[in-house]
Amino acid sequence: MPERQILMAVIGRPQGVRGLVRITSYADDLTAYGPLRDDKGRRFVLRWRGEGTAELAELIDGAEVKVADRSVAEKLTNTRLYVDRAQLPEPEQDEFYLADLIGLAALDGTGGKLGMIVAVHDYGAGTSLEIERPDAAPLLVPFTRACVPKVDVASGAVVVEPPALVDE
Repeated sequence: MPERQILMAVIGRPQGVRGLVRITSYADDLTAYGPLRDDKGRRFVLRWRGEGTAELAELIDGAEVKVADRSVAEKLTNTRLYVDRAQLPEPEQDEFYLADLIGLAALDGTGGKLGMIVAVHDYGAGTSLEIERPDAAPLLVPFTRACVPKVDVASGAVVVEPPALVDE
């Protein structure tokens, strides 16, 4: 699977007995990107059948094999679906995709290197950046303007102002 995969959707629970599934989509038009890939490299085509409900077909040797029953659909629950980063449109000026932050240098306010962003997390309460540091434990920083006042994807760096620690 190519390195720069962007999470576009997650397959949810089955809907009915004919293989339809609930889909959590992170794109306005999920079908605009063509087949989606999972973590195993399988390719899927989806067709919307209702609000948040889709019919899935796996592409096998170029042919669509429809997910036609509930038991097959159940095995796909929580499958993450991706597209290559290159398939996404370029963001507007001063905008970026969160995935583009991974690999950027994290600098302190004086330009000193804190480490490198190795992950972007979002567990529902807000996005955070995980910064790997060479001589210390990873640093988890809320991705807010107060803690990350400057993002410059073109130069490969972000400025980080970590919040004061309660206990070190």
